[in-house]
Amino acid sequence: MRIVLLGAPGSGKGTQAKRLMADKNIPQVSTGDMLREAVATSTQFGLKAKSIMDAGNLVPDDVVLGIISERIAQPDAREGFILDGFPRTKQQALDLDDLLDQVGTPLDTAVLLDIDFKVLMQRLTGRRTCSLTGKLLNVYSSSQEELDECTNAGGELIQREDDNEETIANRLEVYRKNTEPLIDFYRNRGKLTTIDAEGEIDTVYARLLEAL
Repeated sequence: MRIVLLGAPGSGKGTQAKRLMADKNIPQVSTGDMLREAVATSTQFGLKAKSIMDAGNLVPDDVVLGIISERIAQPDAREGFILDGFPRTKQQALDLDDLLDQVGTPLDTAVLLDIDFKVLMQRLTGRRTCSLTGKLLNVYSSSQEELDECTNAGGELIQREDDNEETIANRLEVYRKNTEPLIDFYRNRGKLTTIDAEGEIDTVYARLLEAL
């Protein structure tokens, strides 16, 4: 099972990928994790990436693709992988298709975790962490009992600095502009699987398994 995971910030990609990874015994291949691992282990492309990052520059697509090719050649990816965070643009998707075809591991599907942006805004701006327990809560969707459990014990409901409405609106706009065109890209190739990502984590995961 070789899949690309698509979805806006807050759509639940990381959560669902971790469950799928555990159930199907295939790795979640995150571009950030891959870059760090390639640099740490001094792979061919890791060394290239390190020199570029040390100079304060963004790692170009051809180096990222090289790191992906190194990662998916590892034994744990033999039965498949979940690509998370790449591609982000149509050109990256084209380059990725070429790479996977070259190594004989074409993509099975791109999974879109589809959710209304209004729901995402509530999901992200409502996030709070209990200062006592570290439990993640939401002022819109958590029960009053859960919220009171933290505050009654003397804890605070802390909001992350970047979970404000302006920052999140900007992140969603960047996603809409750069990444949404990938939806049509994969749909036109008959490789798009769309999942309704609203609801409880278990419910969404059941939809994901059924679709796959």
